[in-house]
Amino acid sequence: MRKYPWMVGTATVVLTLAVLFAGQQARVEGQSAQQQPSLSAVPGQKGGQDIFGAYEVAPNWPKPISSLPGNEKWTWGAGQGVFAESPNRVFILQRGELPNLQRPKTISLPQLGPNIEFPIGRLPWRDATSASPPGALFGPDGKTPGDDLDVGKPGVDYQWSHIINVVDANGNFIEDWSQWDKMFRRPHSVFESPYDPQKNVWIVDDYRQAIFKFTNDGKRLLQTIGTPNEPGQDDKHFYRPTFMAWLPDGTFFVADGYVNTRVVKFDKDGKYLMAWGQKGDNGKETRPGYFNNVHGIAVDPQTRRVFVNDRGNRRIQVFDENGKYLDAWSVGQPPSDIHLIYMDGSRYLWAFDRGSSKMIKYDLNGNFMYAWGTWGNFPGGFWGVHGMSVDSAGNLYVAEVDNGGAQKYRPRAGANPAFLITKPAVQGN
Repeated sequence: MRKYPWMVGTATVVLTLAVLFAGQQARVEGQSAQQQPSLSAVPGQKGGQDIFGAYEVAPNWPKPISSLPGNEKWTWGAGQGVFAESPNRVFILQRGELPNLQRPKTISLPQLGPNIEFPIGRLPWRDATSASPPGALFGPDGKTPGDDLDVGKPGVDYQWSHIINVVDANGNFIEDWSQWDKMFRRPHSVFESPYDPQKNVWIVDDYRQAIFKFTNDGKRLLQTIGTPNEPGQDDKHFYRPTFMAWLPDGTFFVADGYVNTRVVKFDKDGKYLMAWGQKGDNGKETRPGYFNNVHGIAVDPQTRRVFVNDRGNRRIQVFDENGKYLDAWSVGQPPSDIHLIYMDGSRYLWAFDRGSSKMIKYDLNGNFMYAWGTWGNFPGGFWGVHGMSVDSAGNLYVAEVDNGGAQKYRPRAGANPAFLITKPAVQGN
């Protein structure tokens, strides 16, 4: 057979690449575990798996809310928000309480078909967010607030009590804020501005269309932003607001929200400055500045960029502080469903995905860095994380609408710092 020069050259290149690859593969296979790069949260660990990422679960935190005197019949309702002022003072926000019932015994239901059982072993049996109040936003007239009787009988199916809870590092209840219980209908999130020396406490209530600012001790209501019980889309109204975020000079932004499709900017005193955003084609929108379900917001204190969770369109949009569009990235195809976003002190953007029960790390250009978490109602399992916070000791806290209540995670010994979520850094005012 006649040999052409190009055939000889090609064969030589192929043979050379094969030899090089084989040699490289042999070297990799011959490396010790210590020499190969580790993707584990704790470098060098032998065995195990990173079920909870770089964290371990703090057991028995918080203490059962049924341990409060006279509250034995009740347990946590939907956990809406959590904020750690310090390791020894943590706020937990919930939507009322649910009956403190034991898990039902598994029963077969042959009348529905073969091999049908309830509840299924290892799976949760009650979804706190669908069982907790409130009910419909409006009454039959479509204008006045609903009475919440459409979700059950008060005192039997739910109890509107202990909406704001404050616990210490051991999970003990240390303060009583029940004087404000009746003020709320659907409290959505709780914050303190990292730049406020007074450490005032902010509660966003998406059914009351308002944001309430309290003194740090909870004794006084200092300010109400929005017009309670009146939805709208001007400088004095919200329509189901969700989250807040601050800049170092006290400027803050509100994600507004479930019905409105905008971001609202205020000065440090709560004076309306501007808003941006338009309603898009839900689930399909790609145009800049169009939103569906504005459910999360975070700011970069150095560049003053504003990151917005456009939940309905499964994307993060980025703007300058005056609403100029800068960037966007997808958070993934269904079942992805980002519940909230959080800017940590290392200037990474963390997000919780309700669809996958994963905590996700992005850099500020949207590059995916890491994810961890698993679904379940066992200690450490995630189900519907709706709020998160980190204290000065590096402990992570989450509030969960579906599991109910909140959980605390401690950094594992020897954990790689790149796998940990950090407390927001306070920039100079």
